[in-house]
Amino acid sequence: MFLKMWGDTMSDRKRGIRIQTRIIISALLLLLQLVFLFWVLYNVTAKSAALYVLSMIAGAVTVIYIVNKRGNPNHKIAWIIFILIFPVFGISVYLLWGGGRVMPHLRKKMMLCESHYLPYLKDDTFVRDRLRYYDMFHSRQADYLSGESGYPLYGHTDTEYLSPGEKIFEKLLEELEKAEKYIYMEFFILAEGYMWDEIHKILTRKVKDGVEIKIIFDDFGSIKRQHKNFITNLRAEGISVSVFNPIKPSMNIFMNNRNHRKIVVIDGKTAFTGGFNIGDEYINRMKRFGHWLDSGIMLKGNAVKSFLAMFCCMWEFTTKEQIDIKAHFADCPAEDDGFVLPYCDDPLNDKNPAEGIYMQILNTAQKYVYIASPYLIIDNTMTSILRMAAKSGIDVRIITPHVPDKWYVHPVTQYNYQELLEAGIRIYEYTPGFIHSKLFVSDDKIATVGTVNMDYRSFIFHFECGAWVCANNTVLDIKRQFEDVMEQSEEITADKWKKRPLSLRFKQAILHIFAPFM
Repeated sequence: MFLKMWGDTMSDRKRGIRIQTRIIISALLLLLQLVFLFWVLYNVTAKSAALYVLSMIAGAVTVIYIVNKRGNPNHKIAWIIFILIFPVFGISVYLLWGGGRVMPHLRKKMMLCESHYLPYLKDDTFVRDRLRYYDMFHSRQADYLSGESGYPLYGHTDTEYLSPGEKIFEKLLEELEKAEKYIYMEFFILAEGYMWDEIHKILTRKVKDGVEIKIIFDDFGSIKRQHKNFITNLRAEGISVSVFNPIKPSMNIFMNNRNHRKIVVIDGKTAFTGGFNIGDEYINRMKRFGHWLDSGIMLKGNAVKSFLAMFCCMWEFTTKEQIDIKAHFADCPAEDDGFVLPYCDDPLNDKNPAEGIYMQILNTAQKYVYIASPYLIIDNTMTSILRMAAKSGIDVRIITPHVPDKWYVHPVTQYNYQELLEAGIRIYEYTPGFIHSKLFVSDDKIATVGTVNMDYRSFIFHFECGAWVCANNTVLDIKRQFEDVMEQSEEITADKWKKRPLSLRFKQAILHIFAPFM
């Protein structure tokens, strides 16, 4: 027994070394490319006065272009500073990663994938008319979100709010056991451990029973959390696996775009989404940053079709394998419990429904808006909308973590406190640990549950998804949890925040400059 445990430990160490080696080699090769680019450009411009002047002119022209380009002002400022310090090198890096450009062939590829699935999602005018009759303000939110994301509004969908992660996990295992035809799973992080082992036990049994199983996970999110033969073994078991955007030592602009979505679809009857990944920290089997508080939502009924379409689009995008979506639909009418609108967002188009729906909720609120996000790295526009809502009498409250997961991100989250507090917004830090939920709830009528953080990465760079719900029990369940969490949290007051240490102020001011890169 001792020898077996020792052998397992050595195997784990070797696995960790292999993974770390891959990451280090990729990072070093990328760094070498950047250093070589900088060295070439520096030497070319340093040895010629004419080229130096041209580089300064090129830098000025690029800055003028950035200033006049449509886009986020904070994002622009960070690049302008970088380009003014390193003109030619800064321009080169901006063209690679910072221009907000999307490679045309990827845009066309995603549009083609969507054309294979979205036409099968039928818009029900009766459901839309019923929501307009129920509440004109919130019907406008649905119209906006549907128009921007391309997914319809549904009735006849049962929703169940699940939090913390332990409840999500319990319900997920229960529903996986019911699978008869297929299980589709898509996650940012798929980590080995207790949570995965329990899921894997079910998947191996189901695949032997003829259940079709497909899994997508993001390489960046999962790279440090799996052994060397993880994918090979799954495929040998009959489970189809696709890795999104594998990490390579390349200055490819698409490397910055990650798949942050969390989707599970079972037989076309049940779907899950939310903030949770597959990893032991999400169910508090592994302590990383105190108590990990996460959330998710389970849907049954018509709205499951949209999450099926989202998965099919991503599967075809990553594998070129088209799925017969019609054959995967299921008739599973649920009781009519309000309205549900699943949505997704990606960096391959010029639309921004994830950030837009947050703004819509703040703009149309009549009484209150409660927000939970692990990060609060927001631009001037979002800051202004939050402040205007609070100054107009809306009770705006925000919950962020007290125990950070990243030392350099949390100070940037806190940077925004002062301005928000002065406007009357109430801010709470989840004292027991790290809150990873991404939630909005407003006026006892509408809420969103999904994967979208309040930061640049979610709003601009990541593939994201969520569910907008209106006039059903889930909304009140979310509100009740907010009230419970606020009781466990420390409220940050304006007077107390003004007395924070000078060293913290300095750190926040410096790191805030680089907020668009985080």
